[in-house]
Amino acid sequence: MRFIEKYKGIIPAFYACYEDDGSISPERTRALTQHLLNKGVKGLYVCGSSGECIYQSVAERKTVLENVMAVAKGKLTVIAHVACNNTADSMELAAHAEQLGVDAIAAIPPIYFHLPEYAIARYWNDISSAAPRTDFIIYNIPQLAGVSLTLPLLREMMKNPRVVGVKNSSMPVQDIQLFKDTAGAGYVVFNGPDEQLVSGLAIGADGGIGGTYGVMPELYLTIDRLVREGRIALAREIQNEADRIIYAMCACRGNLYAVMKKILSMRESVECGGVRKPLAPLEAQDTAQVEKCRAMIDAAVAKYAVI
Repeated sequence: MRFIEKYKGIIPAFYACYEDDGSISPERTRALTQHLLNKGVKGLYVCGSSGECIYQSVAERKTVLENVMAVAKGKLTVIAHVACNNTADSMELAAHAEQLGVDAIAAIPPIYFHLPEYAIARYWNDISSAAPRTDFIIYNIPQLAGVSLTLPLLREMMKNPRVVGVKNSSMPVQDIQLFKDTAGAGYVVFNGPDEQLVSGLAIGADGGIGGTYGVMPELYLTIDRLVREGRIALAREIQNEADRIIYAMCACRGNLYAVMKKILSMRESVECGGVRKPLAPLEAQDTAQVEKCRAMIDAAVAKYAVI
């Protein structure tokens, strides 16, 4: 059976780490990697949405991954998102990721132009061909990419022996069931929407990759463990608390990633810098709400720490 145990569990989507001048920070990237390693997560999903990949150059994305791997290689499962909006750059990042020894590469479909499914499959297979010894994970996030993974497209991609599964960030939990049922037990499906981790795991997701995992990993690690132990009611209670925190963070005027980076600085003394334009930075009026969110995380972590 092709299923690989290393993909099961909680995998935070890694945040972009910048210097105060907005350039990529190797030092802060390594520090955040070590911080999440210390928290006990299963792995890291690098240079995805949470990593602000679409606002970074190919060279910058290579720098990020190099510094993550300098800390994480051999200690964490690392999935590198390598998609750019052209095939050549995506293949260059895929080859670079394989040279560094990542566990898997991943890619969204091309955005902006609405391509036929055979062209999307060709794009993904071209990327995969640049990393012929590395697992490939399809990234389904239709609300941002504008393209949904269909079952015929999934079946076509399953002809590629390097394809091991799907990072599913569509909101319907049913999609996880459909992809698992279609692909079978030898393939991995990750729950993407953080707000429904319990639901995703309950219906068959093998693990979770999430953007808010990095700011409160303790809650998601506990949810994952409780679901696997069959303690669903308590897992649901923590999920509801995590969701309230997410809604509170989203109430800020500044971008969600700016909020979470600020909370990491406040709670853990982990500095990630701000966010890259055109993402909105924090504003003075966000201060009270950010502090409220930090207090909510502190309270939830303290409440469920010994469960």
